[in-house]
Amino acid sequence: MLFHELNRSACKTYLLAADPGGAAVLIDPVKDHLDRYIAVLAYFNCRLEMVIDTHTHADHRTASWDLHELLGAPVVMHRRAPAPHIDVHVEDGQELSVDALRLRILYTPGHTPDGISIYVQDRVFTGDTLLIHGTGRADFAGGDAGAQFDSITQKLFALPDETLVFPAHDYRGHSLSTIGEEKRSNPRVAGHTREAYIELMNNLGLPLPEKIQEAMQANLSAIEDGSVQFPPLSKLSEVRQLSPAAVHNRLLHGSAPLLLDVREPDEFVGELGHIRGSRLVPLKELAAHAAELAEHKHSDIVAICRSGVRSTTAAAMLAGLGFDHVANLKGGMLDWNDAGLPVVREP
Repeated sequence: MLFHELNRSACKTYLLAADPGGAAVLIDPVKDHLDRYIAVLAYFNCRLEMVIDTHTHADHRTASWDLHELLGAPVVMHRRAPAPHIDVHVEDGQELSVDALRLRILYTPGHTPDGISIYVQDRVFTGDTLLIHGTGRADFAGGDAGAQFDSITQKLFALPDETLVFPAHDYRGHSLSTIGEEKRSNPRVAGHTREAYIELMNNLGLPLPEKIQEAMQANLSAIEDGSVQFPPLSKLSEVRQLSPAAVHNRLLHGSAPLLLDVREPDEFVGELGHIRGSRLVPLKELAAHAAELAEHKHSDIVAICRSGVRSTTAAAMLAGLGFDHVANLKGGMLDWNDAGLPVVREP
C-alpha cells in the first residue's frame, strides 16, 4: 500500500493508494497545501479517486472542494456533515472501495456531530476523535464529550490492539501510535469513567483556534468568495432552536411561521426533500434578499438547512438585520426526515 502523511505539521493529511500509479484517496486535505497534493499525486502517477473529510474542521479551510473542482474527485463525509456539495454521504459500517483498498467507515461523533474514523487494513484514521495520547476537544457547537468517550471506548478500542492510529491533528510531535497503546496510556481516557471524562473535557478551558470563524464558517457553508459576512460565534449560540415536532405542531395547529430554507437549489429538490410551503433562499444570497423579506421582520421565521448548522447561521444573520422572531429547525431536514414528518420531493 502507498501511504504518506503530506503536511508534516499539526494538521495531518494522508494519501492512500493500493499501489503507485493507481487510484488514490486523500484524507483531511488542507486548502493551504493544495499545490503540494496535486504535485504528489502527479509524482506517484496516481488518479485521485476520493477525498474524505473526517469531520468539519475548525482550524483550517478544507481543500476538498478545490480538489473536486480541479480533479473531479468526489467529496465524502458523514451524513451529518452540514456543508453542501458533499458527493457521497456515508454512515457507520459502510465500506468504500478504491482499487484493492477497502475503507470501513466508523461513525465516531463527539468532537463534532459528523465525526468519522476510517479503518483500512492495519490502520485507522481517527480524525479529531482520538489523538495520539490525547483526544479532540468537545466544546465547539455540537460537541459532546459523552458521545466522544463512547466513540473511543466502544468503536475505536474495539479494533485490534495492533491497529495503527493516525489522527487528523497532532500538537506534540507524535506521528504514530496503536490502539493498544492508547488503551493503556492515553491520559484522558485510560482508567477514566465516562463521567470523569465528561468532567475533564468540559473544564479544559482551551482558547479558541486562531481564525476559527474564517475556517469553520467556510467549511460549514462551502462559501469561498468572502461575500457573506458571518455572525460571530457568540450570536450563533443565542439562536432559538425548535425541534421538528415543535415546528410540525405549529404548522398544524398554530399560526404558521415563514419557513426559510437556506440550502442550495439541488438540495431543496434532492433526497431529503423540503417542507411544503417553505421558501428557498440559499445562505450565500440571504443578505441580498433581506429587503424582500422585510415584511416578515416582526413575524415568526424558522430557518432550515440539511442539519441545522447553516440555518443557525442564517437565523443569526437575520437577527442582526433586525428580524425579531427567528428560530432554527434543530437537526434540519435530516432530523425532520428521521422523525418521519411529511416532505415534498420532486418527481
